[in-house]
Amino acid sequence: MIFLFLLFLFSSHLNTSSSTHCSTTSTTKTFQKCMILPTQQASIAWTFHSHNATLDLCFFGTFISPSGWVGWGINPTSPEMTGTRALISFPDPNSGQLVLLPYILDPTVKLQKSPLLSRPLDIHLISSSATLYGGKMATIHNGAPVQIYATIKLVPNKTKIHLVWNRGLYVQGYSPTIHPTTSNDLSSITTFDVLSGSAATQHNNINILKLVHGIINAISWGLLLPMGAVTARYLRHIQALGPTWFYVHSGIQLSAFFLGTAGFAIGIRLGRMSPGVTYGLHRKLGFAAFCLGALQTLALLFRPKTTHKFRKYWKSYHHFVGYACVVLGVVNVFQGFEVMGEGGSYAKLGYCLCLSTLIGICIALEVNSWVIFCRKSKEEKMKRGGLISGSDKGSAIHS
Repeated sequence: MIFLFLLFLFSSHLNTSSSTHCSTTSTTKTFQKCMILPTQQASIAWTFHSHNATLDLCFFGTFISPSGWVGWGINPTSPEMTGTRALISFPDPNSGQLVLLPYILDPTVKLQKSPLLSRPLDIHLISSSATLYGGKMATIHNGAPVQIYATIKLVPNKTKIHLVWNRGLYVQGYSPTIHPTTSNDLSSITTFDVLSGSAATQHNNINILKLVHGIINAISWGLLLPMGAVTARYLRHIQALGPTWFYVHSGIQLSAFFLGTAGFAIGIRLGRMSPGVTYGLHRKLGFAAFCLGALQTLALLFRPKTTHKFRKYWKSYHHFVGYACVVLGVVNVFQGFEVMGEGGSYAKLGYCLCLSTLIGICIALEVNSWVIFCRKSKEEKMKRGGLISGSDKGSAIHS
């Protein structure tokens, strides 16, 4: 079951990685270099003229709404949205034709205290334009490809630039509204060298850590923890197993917790590597699940004997905290898929299939448990009524 989930996850990751390619040729021009950007299936192509520090760049993106916007820009100081000098393209609200306007993304825009208004850039922008793929007959729709050109004069002897890009659903007048806040949308930043074409490795490291974080937590909190709860509920009543069910249950739960702790630590590391990127609900659910898991692990050290008077209270606590941890873990796995922008991916489908299989097994075992319980109750009732004796209950049941 876990192998099936991993197979779906890696196939989804490979499909995403191979779904885009870069091109040095646009509809009007050919460039020297190109690069696939890590999010939104976007790419860029450029030519750098070192003799005068001039950069010709074309951004290839796609609209996500007929009334949406697509833009890219350069942050002169740091790899973040705030401070970016951007060129944003969208349909003119009056004519419907594609327009391209300059914007400066100051902190008030990020905090949504004021609308984003067009104003001249304070960088040396020589020329800019935007075209839809397909020419004048093309229309703006969901998935429509757009090419945004710019010629920029860079600072001499400075060839590394911080590139920021994004896209949104709506434009109010000539003010683009906030973009979606999924993981991909919040991570649309890269730093690269226009001379060598090499990109900074931090973003690649973040993507790898995200993948590892997702795999570890989906297996530990999303699969192993529920499996451990299932073993405790249904195997403990099989007398032939004796105490084996307890060791199986403890082994699975401890493995899930320690593996989940590693995933939790990677999540904390990802948060520190992504300043300004916050996933409130996912983070809160993760901390809650980890704390409950830690409480369950510590509870093993204070487990009373079966004859102790506090045993029933410990048992009630253990059940409540355990099931709460399982529910939070599974819910947070689904929240994690949404955060990573994998809500409709094969990875999520694989996880749903694994979880559905586990739920199906639980239903079958639950029905079997109730059948056995009803049979024993009927047997005990007949025994109390004197209809059968202890030695005859096998023949009474079959009669």
